[in-house]
Amino acid sequence: QVQLVESGGGLVQPGGSLRLSCAASGFPFSNYAMSWYRQAPGKRRELVATVTSIGGSINVLDSVKGRFTISRDNAKNLVYLQMSSLKFEDTAVYYCYVWREHGEYWGQGTQVTVSS
Repeated sequence: QVQLVESGGGLVQPGGSLRLSCAASGFPFSNYAMSWYRQAPGKRRELVATVTSIGGSINVLDSVKGRFTISRDNAKNLVYLQMSSLKFEDTAVYYCYVWREHGEYWGQGTQVTVSS
């Protein structure tokens, strides 16, 4: 079955960097666009960025442009979210996501906390 497992979250100071990873399995990974979402406490889940099946990135969240980069390694079935110049407001649970014809799938999430 489809599995998405995120890792790489943690506690970081403002201005710091983190790289999130999502290990995907159970479907033909290289055929599908992949996305990162996030959900802050008390807020709706929001789309951060999407990477196409061949690696073209689509950053849809204005607040992360120039700071976050999404990428993928189709040989390893991995999706990454490189985050730099982190801000307090980036604190959230970050989720890996894929939509397929059979349905949509989410990972369990990884917590990112930006705090001094």
